[in-house]
Amino acid sequence: MSTSIIATKQYVEQREDCYRILGKRVSLDSVVYAFLGGTSPEGIVQSFPVLTLEEVYGAIAFYLANREAIDTYLAQGEEIFETLRKQARETNSLLYQKLYNAQINQA
Repeated sequence: MSTSIIATKQYVEQREDCYRILGKRVSLDSVVYAFLGGTSPEGIVQSFPVLTLEEVYGAIAFYLANREAIDTYLAQGEEIFETLRKQARETNSLLYQKLYNAQINQA
């Protein structure tokens, strides 16, 4: 019986305060939210053709192994987004009012 060395692979990296699929511009957030939304790994590959099925499974495994930390990271990102959204509405209230009126007029 021969033995072979099996190397472990890294699929996720942290750069500039965000997690990305290693060597790609796709965020871990995108893969995780799709996964949590019920999209299959094959469906995620269809949505992000730059990713391989192996990379998607690797990202999901990374998420599941680090679920508490990644869920905290995602929640912080949602809080930041909500703060920026509110600031944009306050700063550009006239623009948002025009968009709202246009939407109402289309209905």
